[in-house]
Amino acid sequence: MTPPPEPKPPSQDTIDALVRIVGEEHAIRDAEAMTPYLVEWRDRYRGKAALVLKPGETEEVSAILEHANATRTAIVPQGGNTGLVGGQIPFETGHEVVVSLERLNRVRDIDLASNTMTVEAGLVLALAQQVAASAGRLFPLSLASEGSCQIGGVLATNAGGTAVLAYGSARDLALGLEVVLADGRVWNGLKSLRKDNSGYDLKDLFIGSEGTLGIITAAVLRLFPKPAEILTCMAAMSALESAPAFFARVLERAGPMLTAFEIMPRIGVDFVLRHGSGVRDPFPSPYPWYVLFELTSPFEGDGLRRLAETLLNEGIETGEIDNAVIASSLTQAAELWRLRELMSEVQKEEGGSIKHDVAVPVARVPELVARANQLVELMIPGARPVPFGHLGDGNIHYNVSQPLGMDRSIFLSSWETLNAAVHEIVLDLGGSISAEHGIGRLKRDLLPHVKQPLELELMRKIKSAFDPNGILNPGKLL
Repeated sequence: MTPPPEPKPPSQDTIDALVRIVGEEHAIRDAEAMTPYLVEWRDRYRGKAALVLKPGETEEVSAILEHANATRTAIVPQGGNTGLVGGQIPFETGHEVVVSLERLNRVRDIDLASNTMTVEAGLVLALAQQVAASAGRLFPLSLASEGSCQIGGVLATNAGGTAVLAYGSARDLALGLEVVLADGRVWNGLKSLRKDNSGYDLKDLFIGSEGTLGIITAAVLRLFPKPAEILTCMAAMSALESAPAFFARVLERAGPMLTAFEIMPRIGVDFVLRHGSGVRDPFPSPYPWYVLFELTSPFEGDGLRRLAETLLNEGIETGEIDNAVIASSLTQAAELWRLRELMSEVQKEEGGSIKHDVAVPVARVPELVARANQLVELMIPGARPVPFGHLGDGNIHYNVSQPLGMDRSIFLSSWETLNAAVHEIVLDLGGSISAEHGIGRLKRDLLPHVKQPLELELMRKIKSAFDPNGILNPGKLL
């Protein structure tokens, strides 16, 4: 297959034409003013752009792509710029145009009979949650970055979060999409149907495609009844090896009432206590590992508490856990969740951090952590592993903080080497090198090692069919 020609740097005429589409007040030409759109929050990627555009209507996105396709101008779609693999950051050439969806932030419709809401791509996730709550419903997708990530980016990366166990990832929460194609045509797939077997599911091609096939401008999202009761529990344990058994116990007894099941190491909790605000240690003495889980019920009463007490007592009796607390108020529940939510953020304060977003079968999570920890110590003595994440679906953020006193840049120079070694363990355990953060720039070159040649061939054919001129987020994912 012949690859498309490299996108051309936009001429001044092209830049002026693109600016006219959105208006001068919604375009950024100045290099310094573009900076918030060009730097990833972890500061691993710093790009350049010829222009930043902020369209306010789907029609403007359509006009931008039509002109970009005709002039072979590369476009980088961007939501809240919270991505962790560099997919939303332009390259360093300065030839690309960033299209921020932040102004497409309206709620178009709420249909309580269908339990759906139709929102635009630039709506911040936390606001989508609030809109659903104000209508007496729940939109369950929850991420640490929910105060700034946007619906379009969440869908483009098929984000997961803490509630995947009960509600699925972003793909499971979207019923329909509106997408602007590379040539500017608009696909209106804003259906609220639960069942539609009329041909290929185009929606699922765009979700998770990281802006390489089209730009999502709106979506029909699934809503759920608000739980009448929510209970948050934290259990402490001496060994991670007992976590899968305790999870199996809770899942078997709680069933769909179990909505989240997270693991955290003591070192991560120490980081949060050291650098976070509004946090405290829930136990009088430290434990090597912690499990944070949430139960919900559509019924009010003390049923959840009785269930939680039974599960925790059984866990202690069998030796699966050593101690436990049950949040007695919404404030206490928020305090427990804050320990988990701050875990990524506070690692910055400990110096460089090498990240892995991986998944393995739940039962093999302890083996992954044990083998990876041993490997890290051999490769970088004194480095501090901080493995945490969604045990309920096997998705672990295996992060490694630099050794105390080591130069940050020297430590981070081992990123690719350490990634490769940890990923070999993940693959040996039947896992995935990207569980919920996507591929972007960070893992693009790893795909040939984890995908079959036929899979890559089909992916490239899909890319070519949707974007023959290669203008949409070129160099990302593939």
